[in-house]
Amino acid sequence: MSDQNATRFLAGGAFFKTKTGAQYRGGLFANRFDSGFMEPQWRSVTQGLPDNVEVRAIAFHPTEKDIVFVGTQQGPYRSLDGGIHWQSLNFPEKNAVVWSFAFHPTRPKVMYVGLAPVAIYCSEDGGDHWRKLQGVFSPEYCVMRFPTRVTGLAVDPSNPDNIYASLEVSGVIGSQDGGETWSDLSKPLIKLSELPHLKSRLSSESDSSGMLDSHTIAVSAALPSQPFLALRMGIFRSPDKGQSWVDTEVGRYSALVYCRDVMVSPQDPKVMYACFSPASRSQDGSLYQSQDIGVTWSRFDHGIKADATMMKVAVHPFNPAVVSCISRCGQVFATNDSGQHWHTSRLPLDVQDVYTVGCG
Repeated sequence: MSDQNATRFLAGGAFFKTKTGAQYRGGLFANRFDSGFMEPQWRSVTQGLPDNVEVRAIAFHPTEKDIVFVGTQQGPYRSLDGGIHWQSLNFPEKNAVVWSFAFHPTRPKVMYVGLAPVAIYCSEDGGDHWRKLQGVFSPEYCVMRFPTRVTGLAVDPSNPDNIYASLEVSGVIGSQDGGETWSDLSKPLIKLSELPHLKSRLSSESDSSGMLDSHTIAVSAALPSQPFLALRMGIFRSPDKGQSWVDTEVGRYSALVYCRDVMVSPQDPKVMYACFSPASRSQDGSLYQSQDIGVTWSRFDHGIKADATMMKVAVHPFNPAVVSCISRCGQVFATNDSGQHWHTSRLPLDVQDVYTVGCG
């Protein structure tokens, strides 16, 4: 394949042990996509990464095509050659588990990472130096078997001082001063959980856990100051910076509503993508597209079948025709013609707890 025309793909997963004792590995894996075809095998990427690396977040730089970031169990790492070689970023927390990235919409050297246990760091020089944002907290509404995670970060393109963080499993927090102070935006979600169809008690003692099971958050420049939140119970939108939340009722368009990911196209703020599945661990999943900022949705992944929960969607930062998504068991689906044709490939079979995919 020609380096000039090929799209680079990265996918990441974590170590996983089943109830029956079967063990699976994590890692970072690379592939290339050209003329509708992927290379037969995904290559394990290890150069410069920590031993036994686990990857739950991937971020291709929005303006620099060769710069990529991954989130590991030892902080963020950066590649300057499209994902071949990696370097540690001398992160202040040596054993920080990174779950999310976000870039400032007009100052691409400014970036944020979200961790578990809950913390958010900011870099103003592309990852060379970091400072911890004070005042970040988890309301800890649901006590789970794992520490609360910052699964998503969103910076409002219309007002970058507005930053939102989705917490699994503890709702949403937000800042209106560039991350200096933070407030809890979850109480309206808890109120909504009083509705019978929004009650969900899973691995917790709270009927509100479904409405607090936040997987990511996104804001479109076409709908300023109105974040979209991906939840166990669907997609919810706030018309007022998180002071209230409205059910977008994706069930009108999809039989599956558990939403693991929602994102805005980098090229068109009216276009959004979302991953829907039956549950966190399931045998089905789908990718939907909205062309009207989340008002209506239609199936986008034609002719493919996910064998597990659809976890993540990625759009090429410079080419809107290239879209990919990934299922929890390691299936990668990719199109380079805006969804007309799809190619399916699979990570190594001993990788079964997959979280993220990126392309650039």
